[in-house]
Amino acid sequence: MSGSFSERPRVAEYVPVQLADEPMIEAAGLSKFYGNFAACRDVTFAINKGEVAAFLGPNGAGKSTTMKLLTGYLAPSAGTSRIAGFNMASERLLGAERLGYLPENGPLYPDMSPRSLLTFFGNARGLSGMELRRRIESVIGICHLEAVIGKPIGKLSKGYRQRVGMAQALLHDPDVLILDEPTAGLDPNQIREVRRLIRELGETKTILLSTHILQEVEAMCNRVLFINEGRIVFDGSPQDLAEDKQNLDERFHELSRGAHMT
Repeated sequence: MSGSFSERPRVAEYVPVQLADEPMIEAAGLSKFYGNFAACRDVTFAINKGEVAAFLGPNGAGKSTTMKLLTGYLAPSAGTSRIAGFNMASERLLGAERLGYLPENGPLYPDMSPRSLLTFFGNARGLSGMELRRRIESVIGICHLEAVIGKPIGKLSKGYRQRVGMAQALLHDPDVLILDEPTAGLDPNQIREVRRLIRELGETKTILLSTHILQEVEAMCNRVLFINEGRIVFDGSPQDLAEDKQNLDERFHELSRGAHMT
């Protein structure tokens, strides 16, 4: 991905319009084991309505696995996850109605156009007629897909493909968004556009996005969850993350070495 920790510009801290003590994303003792290997262990947190939270950590720390557990894509070895109060093991379909999920490198059908893809997924979600057309036009505008809406997805740039994935996640107007590395592989201009979009969405939705890029935290989020070796080692604000360190880089490397939350 373009850019490095040491070269990031200073940006204004993101603060959501309103927070409410209403958990929309909950993990309670989530664990996933593959034999003797723990991809994540006893992950516990709650993200309230109106929060935009970064799931931060080095590559291989357990971010993607935890997100798949939260969405019900994977079954946990132990623990529970809830979306908008719905248990994603026993009430997955109800939870999925409130959830938009953008996996890293999410699958898209290259021979389809964005419009045909959105129509397909809309039908799969039970949308039809005027409601489906209204939602498709809405996400086309939100994700700025007007210029490519009829082109084959396989011919689009990585940035536009990422926007198509975001449009699919937003199609049913969910309350909760879980985004796995939403700016991975994008150039600086594309990254700027995706961040702008997420900031706008954060005004009305609860968002959890995974990243290992510190600039994402400063640009978009008011909460940080740091995971390392499958465990949560920090949960707080971006300001608390830095503590008395010179910058967030030092704190990232400290937590990545295994320093645990006190």
